[in-house]
Amino acid sequence: MSTAKISEPISGDKAYQIRARAALPLLVRQAHAGVPIFYSDLAEELEMPNPRNLNYVLGSIGQSLERLSKIWKVKVPPLQCLVINKQTGLPGEGIGWFLVKKEDFSALPLRQKRVIVEAELAHVFSFSRWDEVLKALSLEPVACDFSSILKRASEGYGAGESEDHKALKEYVACNPQIIGLSPGIPAGVTEYSLPSGDSLDVSFINKTVWVAAEVKSAVSGESDIVRGLFQCVKYGAVMDAVLLAEARPQVARVILVLESTFPPSLIPLRNLLGIEVVDGITPKTSDRKFDIVHSAQKMEKIEPVSLI
Repeated sequence: MSTAKISEPISGDKAYQIRARAALPLLVRQAHAGVPIFYSDLAEELEMPNPRNLNYVLGSIGQSLERLSKIWKVKVPPLQCLVINKQTGLPGEGIGWFLVKKEDFSALPLRQKRVIVEAELAHVFSFSRWDEVLKALSLEPVACDFSSILKRASEGYGAGESEDHKALKEYVACNPQIIGLSPGIPAGVTEYSLPSGDSLDVSFINKTVWVAAEVKSAVSGESDIVRGLFQCVKYGAVMDAVLLAEARPQVARVILVLESTFPPSLIPLRNLLGIEVVDGITPKTSDRKFDIVHSAQKMEKIEPVSLI
């Protein structure tokens, strides 16, 4: 039986109910921001080692919101559909019980699933009573003021590219698979120029996606990583605009790539902004194919479609 059906509401002492009470305010934060969250990112923020265990947690949240809908006689949208799979961009199959009870959600074509989920996300983002939901369930909202972190990141920005940064950038460009990209994607182009005057550290393009990698070497501290998160926000917006202006079919995606481990203190900010992060990427001298990178760099002036 689906965990969505057998999960109990959050007012209990079972481990998943306790976690559901911790997760719900985080999802309300994401709803206010208008940003979904990956299963793995939510699990990390909840300090859960296995994201698969979120199924009961999210089922419990869904049951609680259904119960509240009956009490209020107002439809409370399924907030748990904000939690999506990194590969598919969709919630797990259990969400179907809350969306299309008369149909088997898992059996629907992918396109139809996307239409259903996107419609529900619109309801989630436009729902104005999420703070009332928290209050009704005796929960407190999470703090979302990162002013002190942002102030430190805005001060003392360093100049010039270090050798460590250059090495990591070139290593990522030659090895797209290490950041989870398809093995079939061509080698990346470094220092790819955008019409905004910015440059992407690494740009990967094929027929369906345009992926930018913003890289930070091991010498980058917390403030520089914060700057990287916001650079990803900016690059994503500019890339979307370029695709629109050039009538190109690709979907833009931006990844922050770290040589170090992502700081736990920045996990809430990362999730709030909806930035994908890949960390622990260490360049290996034997794997650097500088001849490929340098060839790619010579192609910088060529239109992106020529790399397909």
